[in-house]
Amino acid sequence: MNLPLPLTPDPAPVITIDGPSASGKGTVAERVASLLGFHFLDSGALYRLTALSAMKSGVALDDEARVGELAVALPATFRDGAVWLADENVSEAIRAETVGEGASKVAALPAVRAALLDRQRAYRQAPGLVADGRDMGTVIFPDAVAKVFLTASAEARAERRYKQLIGKGNSASLAALVADMQARDARDTARSVAPLKPAPDALFLDTTEMDVESAVRAVLDYYASCDARNKL
Repeated sequence: MNLPLPLTPDPAPVITIDGPSASGKGTVAERVASLLGFHFLDSGALYRLTALSAMKSGVALDDEARVGELAVALPATFRDGAVWLADENVSEAIRAETVGEGASKVAALPAVRAALLDRQRAYRQAPGLVADGRDMGTVIFPDAVAKVFLTASAEARAERRYKQLIGKGNSASLAALVADMQARDARDTARSVAPLKPAPDALFLDTTEMDVESAVRAVLDYYASCDARNKL
């Protein structure tokens, strides 16, 4: 007698929010996750941690083999509202501009992206996940329920970063930040592995003239419409 096979539970729903640096995707994604009671993945933090680990170890950021090894064994944890590298709270350190630039460089290395692939997918747990990054909807979670590509002009993004830096008492040049945004955009969109681009089925959301609350509401409304279609 052949017994029926057990049903495989449906995977937890995923909302992906991709976009360029300083587009606001992290803030929006974290707010959406909180409102839905979903888990939150800041994939950029993993690349920033990899870059920071390389810097601390004296490893050149273009040394693919060695940076890839660091990514495989990355002692990263997210707990108590903080980001940890081994036993060190690096929540502030990974937000430094030099680390952000380093993250963009190591993210272009195929060995690093391969090392972090399964680690990112492991965040997909019930009741759901909101994941922000640059390839969440195209590579990491191509079957996501709702995909959003959130962007803004380089000038608007640079101004946001400028205000953040000045607010923390750091010096900054708005012109230099605009140039940095444009350089990162070019590097992220031109890389051979998982380039920054909207998924074909993603909602394109330009936040140049939008505040955070409006962007959050747009994402929630879009997810509700996608979820409703999936249940038909």
